Amino acid sequence: MRCVSFGLLLASSLAPRAIAATYGLTDNHVGSDFLTSFTHEAIADPTNGRVNYVDQATALSLNLTYASGDTLILRSDDTTVLSPSGPGRNSVRILSTKTYTTHVAVYVLFMFPEMARDKRIYLTIPVALTCVTCHKDVELGPPLGKQMGTTGPMAEKSISIEGVNDQSPNSMTLHTGADCTMPATRTMTGSATGDNCDVNTDGNSGCGVQASTAQSYGPSFNAIGGGIYAMERTNDFINVWFWPRNVAGMPSDASSGANSIITDAWGTPTASFPNTDCDIGSHFDENNIIINLTFWYTAGGDWAGIDSIFNGAGCPGDCVGACLNFSIFGTVQLLTQRSTDFVNNNPSAFSEAFWDIAAVRVYQ
Repeated sequence: MRCVSFGLLLASSLAPRAIAATYGLTDNHVGSDFLTSFTHEAIADPTNGRVNYVDQATALSLNLTYASGDTLILRSDDTTVLSPSGPGRNSVRILSTKTYTTHVAVYVLFMFPEMARDKRIYLTIPVALTCVTCHKDVELGPPLGKQMGTTGPMAEKSISIEGVNDQSPNSMTLHTGADCTMPATRTMTGSATGDNCDVNTDGNSGCGVQASTAQSYGPSFNAIGGGIYAMERTNDFINVWFWPRNVAGMPSDASSGANSIITDAWGTPTASFPNTDCDIGSHFDENNIIINLTFWYTAGGDWAGIDSIFNGAGCPGDCVGACLNFSIFGTVQLLTQRSTDFVNNNPSAFSEAFWDIAAVRVYQ
């Protein structure tokens, strides 16, 4: 339940906020709860990665999914050499059974996926963690794929958290259809990297915001034991916060799994996307939470296969993307050599490509 009190806040006119909100905990996904509140989707990868998504029974039997206590581990197969003519590497994609509109999602993470240290060449996160929501008129941002059972290539929109080549910091990015731009000045701690959110412009780079700390992603994130991402979505704005695990002043309600949270007490967001020149309510519909792990190996591998994304990350012309999507709020992509052979013949390269998630909590 969301309790709203009306008031006037001192904020930039470019990022208006007319209400202060207290949100109540409605979904607390921890450990084995993920096995009943999420569905393992044994489907063809919507982003055309070199993976074979398996059902829950198979994932548990192969130890691709492990859930106990405050731990959810999601990984791919890291032992099998694949036949070029056979299915992709066994992996997992889980989808929340519930959908959300106005809400706050809090992600308590121990570890982002990485490439094995001796195999690492490039690592990318475009979902953030980035935030992903769904709609009818646009493809779901970078590599997050379809979430709401819609058909056709233009199915959804997304906000993603994006990083490249193991290089911090993360970027939080909004990907939409036409007529959605961000103001040049916003109240946030991150730095804007683009203002046009339309996927049909600027190579689908979206309107991004780069976090201010290198600990927001990849090896630097994992070295400190992880951190917390949070996203608040309303029709007036979408805000994203990141707190490293070792930071002083992390909001106690966000870190403790409190029964209620007050986002106005969380300080300036890392990224802010106001509705100044973007009708958020019309651009975004209900969203699921999707957590998945996929590997891209050609330019047909959707977002990670776009040359400008590879080359802009300092990646040579033939790279392969290993994309690990963490949605509602996030996406991760591991970039190595763009050849099917690499994914097929180097299973050990993916031994450290796994999610270690303490909790996903939703407040409404």
